[in-house]
Amino acid sequence: MIRATLATISTLLALALPAAAADDFIAAPTLRASVTVTSDVVRIGDLIDNAGSAAPIPVYRSPDLGTTGTLTVGQVLSVLRAKQVIGVMTGDIKEVQVTRLARTLASKDIENAVAAALERRFGLGEAANITITFDRSVAEMRLEASNSGALQPVATRYDARSGRFDIAFEIANDGNAAPTKLRFTGTAIETVEVAVLTRDIDRAELLKSSDLSLERRPKAEVAGEPASRDRSIGMQLRRGMRAGTPIRAADLVRPDFVVRDQAVTIIYQVPGLYLTTRGKAIESGAEGDTVSVLNLQSKRTLTGIVTGRGQVTVQGASQSAPMAPAVEQTSSVKRDNVPAAAALAQSLIQTPTAEIAQARIPQVRLSQAPAKSE
Repeated sequence: MIRATLATISTLLALALPAAAADDFIAAPTLRASVTVTSDVVRIGDLIDNAGSAAPIPVYRSPDLGTTGTLTVGQVLSVLRAKQVIGVMTGDIKEVQVTRLARTLASKDIENAVAAALERRFGLGEAANITITFDRSVAEMRLEASNSGALQPVATRYDARSGRFDIAFEIANDGNAAPTKLRFTGTAIETVEVAVLTRDIDRAELLKSSDLSLERRPKAEVAGEPASRDRSIGMQLRRGMRAGTPIRAADLVRPDFVVRDQAVTIIYQVPGLYLTTRGKAIESGAEGDTVSVLNLQSKRTLTGIVTGRGQVTVQGASQSAPMAPAVEQTSSVKRDNVPAAAALAQSLIQTPTAEIAQARIPQVRLSQAPAKSE
């Protein structure tokens, strides 16, 4: 009887030993200090390694998209025990951080997608020149991480008169056959970059760097080619303009070097001859412009080219009537041209304006007397 009992015990021990040896190779469940999830629930398999058949069991609701939540070790172990999961190794972990992954769409990304859907359509230009305003404030958007596709416009409506748009997008979803749908409404206006006055500017003022700022304005406000800031500096306006006005290229003119009624220096210049006298501008002009001036000495009107500030040059008698030089005039002539210059100066003083253009330096004729015979 005793032998039979011992044999039975030996048999049981022999059967138990392989099982015990097998248990030595089964890894114990181990708690994780940091967890990332993509779904809206946290499962046991997310919290611990070696969860076995208990891994798919949900135990917590996930944090909001793109956020992180914290659980104490005591809270986690209590929930696991309720699910019949015991013997979890925690090490020195004090808390568990759970992060829910998400795809983030910045407001700028959405603006760019809307502008791209409208680019070169409905009479609009480049996407970079389209300003988008949403009906509702579009802040950063967070989507499920499985939404990995691009924003694809599937329906686009736009009213060119009001600038209103209504665009539907779809995003391909890795975890779902059905795409995620988004819809945005608002206004889209084509704009241009233009120089804008920072203060009131008069016609006679030269534009300085501090007088201009660079802004984006609706294209409809700028009829014609917009002026760039760099191009505007140092120029004048065709008319006085108020602060805040956008400047067109057509509004700019070269600065006047000669202003109407301004005292000017009149220069008469031909090869070998250079004369100057005082005059008064009858009209304004920029460098290179042709203007009329009054010779104060002869009271005659001349036409010349603006060649500097307060300076008008009359070149050649064939172009316009030259001025009569004043007494205090200055001159520069070649030595060989002194008689001719004197004759020309005399003719400029005495010859009527209508005849000055036809004035020429008299040519000296030589005659040779016949030789006498002895």
